[in-house]
Amino acid sequence: MSIRFALAPLIALLSMPAWAAMQTVTLSVPGMTCAACPIIVKTALNQVGGVSQVEVSYADREAVVTFDDTRTSVEALSEATTNAGFPSTPTPSEADRK
Repeated sequence: MSIRFALAPLIALLSMPAWAAMQTVTLSVPGMTCAACPIIVKTALNQVGGVSQVEVSYADREAVVTFDDTRTSVEALSEATTNAGFPSTPTPSEADRK
């Protein structure tokens, strides 16, 4: 009898949809021209639902974003930076993975 109770949660867990996969993308943001630009880019990316971490490098003109791929997409991240005045694209190695 207790085995049935132990198996019930396991079966319920296995029947649930797959867990979200965290993805990391590097965006090229060539329009960053001053030390304040990364702050704006980081703020815009952090406002996108599903984003868990953002690192922006002014020197490299890049943003590395970790996000939940069931809640947002690379396109939405690029749109967020573009709407903030900083168009971005995935780096070539990221674009090849699509």
